[in-house]
Amino acid sequence: MKFDYAIEANRKRWDELAELHFSDSDYDVKGFLEGKNLLKELELKELVDVNGKSMLHLQCHFGLDSLSWARLGAKVTGIDFSEKAILKAQQLAKEIDVDAEFVVSDMSSLIENMDDEKFDIVFTSYGVLYWLPDLISWGKVISHFLKPGGTFYIAEAHPIGNIFNDEIKEPKLEVMYDYFKQEKPHKFEEDGSYANPDAKLENKTEYGWNHSIGEIINSLIDTGLEIEFFNEHEEICWQQFPWLKLKKSGMYTYPDDFKGAKVPLTFSLMAKKK
Repeated sequence: MKFDYAIEANRKRWDELAELHFSDSDYDVKGFLEGKNLLKELELKELVDVNGKSMLHLQCHFGLDSLSWARLGAKVTGIDFSEKAILKAQQLAKEIDVDAEFVVSDMSSLIENMDDEKFDIVFTSYGVLYWLPDLISWGKVISHFLKPGGTFYIAEAHPIGNIFNDEIKEPKLEVMYDYFKQEKPHKFEEDGSYANPDAKLENKTEYGWNHSIGEIINSLIDTGLEIEFFNEHEEICWQQFPWLKLKKSGMYTYPDDFKGAKVPLTFSLMAKKK
């Protein structure tokens, strides 16, 4: 495929990040094993009544959100392209004894890698779209695995936030990148991660694509899904900019003395399959 080099570089990086994040306090695996639900308030408020429903979790990392949904009664299948992340997820599922399974697959080959099972819910969240070169096939995957009448839900970093310089220390927004997707991916050399900026990594190279709101919504509409709601929020679940303020909820938002014009940091969307 056209961007196999980028997908493979990202896979190597996320294999390494799976090991790093599993032991990182920000992910709080210890608290999770002691019974803590690690889902954010936003998705718990907007995606309700999962008990007894089948759920496909796309790009699940090592499964903490997947398993949190399982604890709420969902029958979850988690998908990720990192084999090391999936092994960690399977380990956690055994430890807490919930109804969940995990499959190694990237998005482009998911339909051929799974049985033709249909789900009540397809879920994905926070930092997932940036890694996908093509949202047309993403939308087709979602539609393929949803039952008629099924629900798709996403909570994700707002793409408008990706256009700003994220290294400025003072509280202001300075445009640096294109809003619309470019043919070639952005390439960055990054030590550390959003959860542990000081970590030293062997796999520093990452590739990513920004996707506009129009591209995201139309990729779902074009497969026959109907948009139920689209919401925008002034907070995000990681410190996207160094000057964001940490709330008691664990989300980051604008400081009280922010002087500039605010833009949304997160969006959430629900769609239904006809």
